[in-house]
Amino acid sequence: MAQINVAELFKETRLKLKLHWIAGLDGGNNQLNSEKVTKPSLALIGHLNFVHPNRVQVLGCAEMDYLNSLSIIAMQQAITNLYATDLAAVVVANGETAPKELISAANNHHIPLFTSTMQSPQLMDLLSHYLKLAMAETISLHGVFIEVQGFGVLIKGDAAIGKSELALELITRGHRLVADDIVDFFKISPERIEGRCPAILQDFLEVRGLGILNIRALFGDNAVKPTKPLDLIIQLELADTLNPLKLDRLNAKTQYERVLEVDIAKVNIPIAAGRNIAVLLEVAVRNHMLLLRGINATKQFSQRQKQVMQKASLENANLKKINNQSIGSKNADIERTDIESSEPKSSLKSTPKLKLKQAK
Repeated sequence: MAQINVAELFKETRLKLKLHWIAGLDGGNNQLNSEKVTKPSLALIGHLNFVHPNRVQVLGCAEMDYLNSLSIIAMQQAITNLYATDLAAVVVANGETAPKELISAANNHHIPLFTSTMQSPQLMDLLSHYLKLAMAETISLHGVFIEVQGFGVLIKGDAAIGKSELALELITRGHRLVADDIVDFFKISPERIEGRCPAILQDFLEVRGLGILNIRALFGDNAVKPTKPLDLIIQLELADTLNPLKLDRLNAKTQYERVLEVDIAKVNIPIAAGRNIAVLLEVAVRNHMLLLRGINATKQFSQRQKQVMQKASLENANLKKINNQSIGSKNADIERTDIESSEPKSSLKSTPKLKLKQAK
């Protein structure tokens, strides 16, 4: 899990959350180990089980009203209860004024104290969202991350196989670059991975023969994108190194690659002279869109083939039945003919005997 300290938190969110750092200035290196933001209402009363170390504690209207209603001694005791464990930082929201006792305690315990004019529920939501993204589980992968038709596509492959050239071709087709060479991926939810470009590499794409290109300057702001969820992985492989007999021509089974314990759909594209890889990648993305909608061309082809075979089998069975019936009728006709032909012969044989009797 990534780590962030209070100083970095303040730098990234001070404008959006309207934060002012008023005390505990030497506590900027305090580390945050949880993305949760809590309101320690019960902790002020003395329920220390509700004080969570290394978290941001927000004091809203209810907490400040309670503190202001106490005597100085009782307020000091309540603030002591709040600082009983190692807090990361304290935020006084809703434009409330921080008491001198709270400021003094923040300086003594080296815990940053912020004030904000934002309402506490909204502040907690935004702060929790930021911390969740900043502290998400992360991994860095080699490749080119690009947005194609609204989908985040990671192009992988061996060095010098043409990943950057392919990305440049896709950018000229209107797609957007996220990161080249190194991509940082963060697990922002149990089933979602987000890719980001390291700050030092933003807007840059390195192409052999051309050097480092500034994509934003060349193609405009719409040609780059800071972050994008990962939807599909394209693996480029040299066709010469693949065994043709082992290739799945129908691609009946969807392949997956596991990234931060999340299965991401994967497509292998063989690289060979004369193949338009940019078109193949675009079609791979379109086909992935159809698969998400439940439209599988391979299954449709298999079902159609099965229907044709069943129809042919049924026709053959009917034809065989008709042939059997025809053969049966022919045999019956032959037997009837034999019977009819045998009866005249017996009458002819008896005729000469009758004539002989008459002659005598």
